[in-house]
Amino acid sequence: MDHFQYQHGELHAEDVPLSRIADQVGSPVYVYSAATLTRHFTLFRQALDWTDHLVCFAVKSNSNLAVLKLMGDLGAGMDVVSGGEYLRAKAAGVPGDRIVFSGVGKTEAEMALAIRGGIRQFNVESEPEMRVLSRVAHGLGATVPIAIRVNPDVDAKTHEKIATGKSENKFGIPIARARDVYAEAATLPGLQVVGVDVHIGSQLTDLEPFRAAYLKVAELTRALREDGHVITRLDLGGGLGIPYRRDNNAPPLPLEYGQVIRDTVGDLGCEIEIEPGRNIVGNAGVLLSQVIYVKNGEDRDFLIVDAAMNDLLRPAMYGAHHDIVPVVEPAVAAAVQSFDVVGPVCESGDTFQKGAQLPDMAAGDLVAFRSAGAYGAVMASEYNSRPLVPEVLVSGDHFAVIRARPTFEEMLARDSIPEWL
Repeated sequence: MDHFQYQHGELHAEDVPLSRIADQVGSPVYVYSAATLTRHFTLFRQALDWTDHLVCFAVKSNSNLAVLKLMGDLGAGMDVVSGGEYLRAKAAGVPGDRIVFSGVGKTEAEMALAIRGGIRQFNVESEPEMRVLSRVAHGLGATVPIAIRVNPDVDAKTHEKIATGKSENKFGIPIARARDVYAEAATLPGLQVVGVDVHIGSQLTDLEPFRAAYLKVAELTRALREDGHVITRLDLGGGLGIPYRRDNNAPPLPLEYGQVIRDTVGDLGCEIEIEPGRNIVGNAGVLLSQVIYVKNGEDRDFLIVDAAMNDLLRPAMYGAHHDIVPVVEPAVAAAVQSFDVVGPVCESGDTFQKGAQLPDMAAGDLVAFRSAGAYGAVMASEYNSRPLVPEVLVSGDHFAVIRARPTFEEMLARDSIPEWL
């Protein structure tokens, strides 16, 4: 469920008509619903209310400070994968003891930043990283909690570019080597082993890969305890999918996901950490765009809109689908026609959808790309010297710009020409 619905013949974000936002902010623009964000986070929290837990929002999915502040105020932790994301979480008011630092390429500077600023745990991805973290922590006179990320070699049956739990992927330590790596960790100064970490991929719409991975984690946890390690936390990652196509069967609900966790690792007495991002923020956002031209081609018609691949990269990068809907509600049984919806960037890859079924459209009409709250604005760029797309947060009947569109003067001012040119 989301809070983008037609009211009085027009698509609204909660109680704000999207046309009002376009009039005041311009387009393209990302629009987020605070009510949807709150509801989705609450569902995950309720799914784990049978045990001690922390729901850590995956900052990489949407790193806007207002979104992070909303999540933090609801009690969310943060899963970060860079020093910049760590600083964003702290700037949003999230304390260090609710921040988990993941990622395969943590630098010494990032480690020191998080140790000095406070951290719940590091999710360690490799033996070399573990040894560097030990040296940095020991040098700072600190002892930091760690969970070691294991790669369970489970096929998540998702897109190859967002699968992370197979042996061919760069993430984690092969689970067959885990006991040896934990044994080394126990000897290193500055490290305190507290848990096991696993993450098998993103946009999973089947619970069975989770079940397979978590059963392997349960087996490993028992073995590690036999080896003398104190394992008190299980970080089970994120990855639960969302319905990008409204005509498809709905993915599993957070409650069903929570039951899989309970069935597989619930008897271990561990605190559970999960790191959802897409499932919280994906359907909480739309990309609002305006039609520039309707172009009649040789064998197809093109709807050229003012959003482009630099604003929403997912279709070009992953072949991803976003439902595209008109902001003005079509009449019941209104005739539809086929359009290739494209942007103005000089790339053939700047195509959002081929054969989109839409009512008669004209220049100036508004359309909304649904399910665009995750991996949308965070992946945007200024390619073709197009200003970075702004973001808006709606709550009830009011809204605020939470990232402004830069002016061309601001964009140009970031460059500098050497004196010798």
